[in-house]
Amino acid sequence: MKKLRVKRLLSQETATRCLHKQLTNGAKITNYLLSSLLLICALCLPIQAQATGSNKGLSSATERLLSLDKGKIELASVSAAVIDGKTGAPLYQKHAEMLMPIASITKLMTAMVTLDARLPLNEDIQFTETHKRANKNYYSRIRIGSKLARKDVIRIALMSSENMASSALGHTYPGGIKAFVRAMNLKARQLGMTHSYFVDSTGLSEHNVSTASDLAIMVRAAASYPEIAEYSRTPGYTARFSHPRYSLRYGNTNALVHSKSWQIDVTKTGYLDEAGRCLVMLTEINGRQTVMVMLNSYGKRTPLGDASRIKRWLTTGESGQISSSAKHYQRQTLQQLLQHPVSEQLALQGGVIH
Repeated sequence: MKKLRVKRLLSQETATRCLHKQLTNGAKITNYLLSSLLLICALCLPIQAQATGSNKGLSSATERLLSLDKGKIELASVSAAVIDGKTGAPLYQKHAEMLMPIASITKLMTAMVTLDARLPLNEDIQFTETHKRANKNYYSRIRIGSKLARKDVIRIALMSSENMASSALGHTYPGGIKAFVRAMNLKARQLGMTHSYFVDSTGLSEHNVSTASDLAIMVRAAASYPEIAEYSRTPGYTARFSHPRYSLRYGNTNALVHSKSWQIDVTKTGYLDEAGRCLVMLTEINGRQTVMVMLNSYGKRTPLGDASRIKRWLTTGESGQISSSAKHYQRQTLQQLLQHPVSEQLALQGGVIH
């Protein structure tokens, strides 16, 4: 009986030790789990702090622009984008990812590709019948056989949208017009314009297409070229040709460059039946650079009105209203674009959007 009692005591002691060991191990596991949980929380805190405090590095002016009420701006353009020139942040977008013909807005890309080639700006370019035919025989005051310095050819292409000038720039590029168009599309990819496609240097083809978002990228890139900034905003210019000698006076197609209330750094207009009225600008509003892109506007002066509405919205918080006819035009155009997307039309013509 005594031995049996001793065995029971030993068994109880062993069981107690095992239980104590299990409890100790359990406590260690619990502590480990708690420690791990605390570590995970600690690691997450900086991320959460960064996410919630992401706007802390922005200036009060930038925060004000980003907080503007998007419901208080109306534009007559079918597609539009307003971008903060300093940060690249989108301030307003309207069908900004819709693929659309861009008409002579193309000429900004034409100028960039020409300048990238580092061709002599003082070298004379001779205008030929080939340039005219490629220009779809559109009327031009430039005489066949005459010459003009490349820098002035770029200038009148940008400020006055001279199609013959843009055609000549493409055809006198090393390798000819095919090499030029390849360079245009390569430049677009390098800039991150993933929804843009070019087939000519003038914009006369409706198959030169892009989006408002992509064109905002192009405008900011174009602003880094001093020549483009100077040439595109020139109010008026007299081009002096040779062989034979004669002069032609050109005016800027954007009337806002003549206004003292606008400080424009880069601008380009465009028009085709398929593209409507188009306007892009890099302008300063309250000392801050702003990119404006307006595509397929209703009426000749509508893009100018939209630019003023954007400016008013940025400065006062309200743009004002657009006409009922402009609203009707937008509905019709959007319906057509949705029924026959530009991307599908381009695919039928063998174009490719990457």
